[in-house]
Amino acid sequence: MKITLRDGKILEIDAPVPAAELTKRISEGLFRNAVCVRIDGALKDMSELVDKDCAFEVVTFEDEDGKRVYRHTAAHILAQAVKSVYPTVKLAIGPAIENGFYYDFDFVTKITAEDFGKIEAEMNKIVKANLPIERSVLVKSEALRQVKERGEDYKLELISDLPDGAEISFYKQGDFCEMCRGPHLDSTGRIKAFKLTSLAGAYWKGNEKNKMLTRIYGTAFTKKAEMDEYLNGLADAKKRDHNKLGRELGIFMTDENIGQGLPLLMPKGAKILRILERFVEDEEEKRGYLITRTPLMAKSDLYKISGHWDHYRDKMFILAADGGDDVFALRPMTCPFQYSIYNNGLKSYKDLPKRYAETSVLFRKEASGEMHGLIRVRQFTLSDGHIICAPEQLENEFRGAMDLIYYLLNCLGLSDGVTFRFSRYDKDDKEKYIDNPAAWEHTETVLKNIIDNMGIKYEEAVGEAAFYGPKLDVQYKNVHGKEDTIITVQIDFSMAEKFKMSYIDENGEKKIPYIIHRSSIGCYERTLAMLIEKYAGALPLWMCPEHVRIMSLTDRTAEKCLGIKAELDKRGILSALDNRNEKIGYKIREAQLEKIPYMIILGDKEAKNGVVSVRDRAAGDLGTMTLEAFIETVRKQIDGKTCR
Repeated sequence: MKITLRDGKILEIDAPVPAAELTKRISEGLFRNAVCVRIDGALKDMSELVDKDCAFEVVTFEDEDGKRVYRHTAAHILAQAVKSVYPTVKLAIGPAIENGFYYDFDFVTKITAEDFGKIEAEMNKIVKANLPIERSVLVKSEALRQVKERGEDYKLELISDLPDGAEISFYKQGDFCEMCRGPHLDSTGRIKAFKLTSLAGAYWKGNEKNKMLTRIYGTAFTKKAEMDEYLNGLADAKKRDHNKLGRELGIFMTDENIGQGLPLLMPKGAKILRILERFVEDEEEKRGYLITRTPLMAKSDLYKISGHWDHYRDKMFILAADGGDDVFALRPMTCPFQYSIYNNGLKSYKDLPKRYAETSVLFRKEASGEMHGLIRVRQFTLSDGHIICAPEQLENEFRGAMDLIYYLLNCLGLSDGVTFRFSRYDKDDKEKYIDNPAAWEHTETVLKNIIDNMGIKYEEAVGEAAFYGPKLDVQYKNVHGKEDTIITVQIDFSMAEKFKMSYIDENGEKKIPYIIHRSSIGCYERTLAMLIEKYAGALPLWMCPEHVRIMSLTDRTAEKCLGIKAELDKRGILSALDNRNEKIGYKIREAQLEKIPYMIILGDKEAKNGVVSVRDRAAGDLGTMTLEAFIETVRKQIDGKTCR
């Protein structure tokens, strides 16, 4: 048998051998580090028999697949430990995820993170026991019988959903047996370093109508030093988490009497958003966008034309009828409202493109288990916009939309962290998507050609398109590594026709335009969350709600501080006055905790010499300078949109 190795070399064997033995023949060192193998591209256990010509690769922890297999085994060890400590617990699912793993449990009694110590102690026992991990395969009927005997209701449901005649693999370690596709490590002792990190609630199968389970998160590494480095990063991420930091800084809050997913922006947060909104709106107008303002709700008739009533209704807040036959709904998008504006009057090719932009308040009925701080909410503000253009204008307009996005991301300091996703439709999902395969194929080809021509590197994602067309999503990860879409640009093949939108071309013929749906800065609340986390609350000066805190050193300089504030106000510099009868060290510490970019301190000496003492939140004491010199420094940062 000829075995083709990763480097292209051919290894010949006379008889079938387990993958572990074949790996030893290649290299003892490689065998010691092996997690699993890849045979003809498929991941397999080290016990897999190699009995034919194949491509053979040894997978180590350095490989992403190796990390997943390693951490999936750690998830099984967690499940075994929890089952040992809490015999009445029922097991759900436990996959590997990026940077770790989790397992969902149905506990009879509530547990907290304080219980992690005894669970980890039991996990250590299982690791030290170095239990062999053995795979077996059962037919569906036998698998159902065994999990039913063990009282594992969630496993029973999972197996019941599989087709009749299916063969189901199980992995056994000691007295613990778990249904799993695998592969896994060959023994529990191969796990060298692990740590439970957090717990959260999670609905069974992600459906809020199902029972809420307890999800325990953890991580695992082959070296303790690498795990410690990761955990230190995790601790920093928790400090930067906008849901914690944003509240501490008084940027936003929530109130259970108002409702989940409905954050309240406090004066600081509202000021930040107003700064961002004005900046974006001004930039859009410079680029030829026409600002609109449209209603927050509409009759169901509008959403039926657009298709949202059929494809998106579950995400919409439906309002009671007004006493007549009309049913209203809060808008989840601005699209059809701006189409109505376009349709107000005949358009010719000379009128195109029409670029409409709006700072839109939108409403979407997110599941309660999905909401998090400002990242996923039920009411949000979107930098929404639509470009109606002729076919020959499509690529240039798409490029223009992307140029605006790049510019704004650079100003925000977020451009280095973004990735791109080409979101396509799933031809088998007739409920989610408009059923027009030819139109989908054409539009996806058009979009792919445009982004390829622009040299954008992207990943493809089937099933992530909007129901009316493919899109290019701008992706960004929060401090915990979870990826979210922050900005999107879409090409729409159906709405113009549905809304009878048209223009007269140069030959006097009526034509249907293309529509580009685009955001420029995305959802303001989500973008604010990303900014808080990126800058650990110390936002770049130009977007801060307060640029300068003015502090009097003595009562004698309080009046002079009022004059400084008046001058700063006149020059468009946001300032606040602290003339309290407190020690200056206390005032400085308070301003530092609030992440105020600059502090002006005025004592008798500074007042006499006509200068101000300046502190920077990061650099500390900058010495004394004239007020005019300080104003020039601050204005330069504001006007230049610098992100220091």
